[in-house]
Amino acid sequence: MKKYCLALDLKDDPELITEYENWHKTENAWPEITKSITDSGISGMEIHRTANRLFMIMETDDDFSFERKVIEDSSNEKVQEWEKLMWKFQQPLPWAKEGEKWVLMNKIFEL
Repeated sequence: MKKYCLALDLKDDPELITEYENWHKTENAWPEITKSITDSGISGMEIHRTANRLFMIMETDDDFSFERKVIEDSSNEKVQEWEKLMWKFQQPLPWAKEGEKWVLMNKIFEL
């Protein structure tokens, strides 16, 4: 198992943040999105928020690949529809590369 942590910002608008959180409630999950996540080798995922900063923890199979996930997602119409919808709420981190949403974080401490 591997663990990855990523960060992304939401637009700093309380109404948009509330709507974003609503989309992420279990009862509002799109089954096609959940399937695309688990099919890619992600076995666990959590998203946490403070103010408008999001923090994602992903647990994956050892053979998980971000590159393969990007390729799979780009050919999945439902994932593209979801990403377009989510971009209404999200904004890139100031240091994100062009076109980058979630930014991989570096682990600096472990106990």
